[in-house]
Amino acid sequence: MKRLFQAAQMDELGDLTELAERRINGIGGQVRSNLIPPLWKEISTYSRTKLRADVVAGATVAVITIPQAIGFALVAGLPIQAVLATAVVGALVAACYSSSHHLVFGPTNTISIILAGAVLSLADVPLTPLEKVLLLGCLIGLFQLAAGVTKTGQLTQFISRTVIIAYTTAVGVLIAVGQIGNLLGIERAPSVSLPGTIRHLVSSFVTLRFDLITAVTGLVCLGLLWGLRRWRPHWPDGLIVLALASGAAAVFHLDTLGVRLVRDLGEISGAMPIFIGFPLNAEGLQLVPRITSAAFAIALLGMLEAVSIAKGLAARSGQRIDANQELIGMGLGNLAASAFGAMPGSASFLRSAANLQSGGRTQLATVFSCFGVLGAVLVISPLLNLIPIAALAAYLINIAIRLFNPEQILIARRATRSDAAVFWVTLIAALFLQLDTAIYVGVGISLILFLNKASTPTLQEHAFDDKGQLTQIATPADRNSPQVSIVHVEGDLFFGAADIFQDGIRKLAVDPNIRVFILRMKNARHLDATTIIALGQLVDFLKADGRHLLISGVHGDVAAVLKRSGLVTKIGVENMFPAEENATLATKKALQRAQALIGTKPELRIYYQQVAQGG
Repeated sequence: MKRLFQAAQMDELGDLTELAERRINGIGGQVRSNLIPPLWKEISTYSRTKLRADVVAGATVAVITIPQAIGFALVAGLPIQAVLATAVVGALVAACYSSSHHLVFGPTNTISIILAGAVLSLADVPLTPLEKVLLLGCLIGLFQLAAGVTKTGQLTQFISRTVIIAYTTAVGVLIAVGQIGNLLGIERAPSVSLPGTIRHLVSSFVTLRFDLITAVTGLVCLGLLWGLRRWRPHWPDGLIVLALASGAAAVFHLDTLGVRLVRDLGEISGAMPIFIGFPLNAEGLQLVPRITSAAFAIALLGMLEAVSIAKGLAARSGQRIDANQELIGMGLGNLAASAFGAMPGSASFLRSAANLQSGGRTQLATVFSCFGVLGAVLVISPLLNLIPIAALAAYLINIAIRLFNPEQILIARRATRSDAAVFWVTLIAALFLQLDTAIYVGVGISLILFLNKASTPTLQEHAFDDKGQLTQIATPADRNSPQVSIVHVEGDLFFGAADIFQDGIRKLAVDPNIRVFILRMKNARHLDATTIIALGQLVDFLKADGRHLLISGVHGDVAAVLKRSGLVTKIGVENMFPAEENATLATKKALQRAQALIGTKPELRIYYQQVAQGG
């Protein structure tokens, strides 16, 4: 026993020394390593075959990006030029620093709709919507970069996937409902809430307060999109329909018939994005306290999306990714976007999947797509200005419908009660509260339910059967000795489980016939100070009645915690039985010790056969 605890202490000392060395020598080196673009490593082994594949994939992604960026500008209420710049500057920088070969950064539906809500909540601030968004983007980039550099990206794994499913579903609903007015030529609703928007749409439609030509344009475009998706799923449906709509607007002069065009939102100029600097002036710094919460929520959502999408793509491509490097890429991408007057972005599932499906081999595919978008804007900006708003609305509704994943929604609702609760709470919060608040609500409820599960250890009474194996017993009559209770403890015994653990033992201790308790802690994990205190109180409680507590099966970090805390001394080294190679040997020895304490002849023989590690 003494050797076990000494070994545990030596292991712990070695771990602490290694950790200290990493902290002292590794932080600066880690930062330098992370800030070396992974793209450089790809270039060193680049080939003509990869070049051909990346050019094709880049062109495909560019074709998808242009209509999406214009549509997201409509959702966010920002100049189209600012959104297109995200798909050029932000995506270019993020691609250089991304570890994923296929992840594509840029404007997304979720980021667009959250930014629209954030801008509306700051209506009293005397800044333009774009100035507010640039400041948000700067903070978002800083949060994400800090998370990546400090290696806290792994924390995203503790956020339930159900939160993302519910949130994405809600965003799909909000985008679809929000674009029906643009599709039918209905004036903007005076209320931005979902119920208010629905009431306004229904009232306007019933009273015929919509533009017929706009409605026909939008519905025809929507029908074409659905038809192409059904009959030609591999064609770039969005680009084709928007190009046809732009041509129709030019030929039939739809603007003279009351149909609003893209140029009514702001003229798209064939100009290069220019560096304007970070928006950290006096007015911006005064606004920081008000937008920090929203910026952190958007940064968190972006991190969750990026890591989940990157892992999904890696599972299909066989690539290994670095989650923290993805956050560094996103952070630098958002900082660059902010400095070039562009809205913040995130990882795009649709464009990333298209990159993979089109045969992209390296991050250069995204780089080529950025130049493709820039070239298209420089060349065909006059045609982009003629796209009808109704056609864009149809395109966005089509995207929103794709956000609904019936299979994943069904799994989230039926897998467990906890998942169902997280799904419905997050969905309702996202539909009826501010979106950044909904993120915190969803993450909070998922963590609460997770901690509730983790803080419920299993306590089962066991006994040895005729074959010398430990089995669960149903009644006290099945104990090997009426005065000895063997309690198998399984689960995490951190502070959240301490009271449940102590109460479970004390319920068994109500039986006055039990003189010795054996805690079989082979599968107990993560003891902390709260649990140690609870165990110490249990020892005092039993000693007051002249009873005893024995512990068997301890190993690893459990043994180290018991030693450091002094609980071994309080219980007595003679009452501690470390894990041995035989799966039940430690508990057999503990039972013999218990029978000796109560003055009965040991009835259990011990065999030293070599089997799996246990206790």
